[in-house]
Amino acid sequence: MRCPFCDRLSTGSLTAQSPAAAAFPDAFPVSPGHTLVVPRRHAASIYALDAAEQADLWHLVAQIRGQLVRDLRPDGFNIGVNDGALAGQTIEHAHVHVIPRWKGDVPDPRGGIRWVLPDKAPYWE
Repeated sequence: MRCPFCDRLSTGSLTAQSPAAAAFPDAFPVSPGHTLVVPRRHAASIYALDAAEQADLWHLVAQIRGQLVRDLRPDGFNIGVNDGALAGQTIEHAHVHVIPRWKGDVPDPRGGIRWVLPDKAPYWE
């Protein structure tokens, strides 16, 4: 089965790149500017990457975040990894989501990533 991220890396249509990673817009963005940062080497988990590859990946995440701050001026970010199918990972190529957020994009943003388990999210209630 072909990997859509490996295919994307081979086309060269990238937002940014580094020696071990590259970034491109999410094909199904949840907000304007939603970007994926992926390792160049195909690995299902970021934890299958060596330390240098992980460091380069996270350095590129920071670079993309900075670029989105300059270009779009969001009010916040969700930056996350779905590590494994049971955590919601649908493409078996490691990737980090960089998702810009704006005031009012949801009624109450409290809990952020905790909403992956809705019954556990509103811990303040």
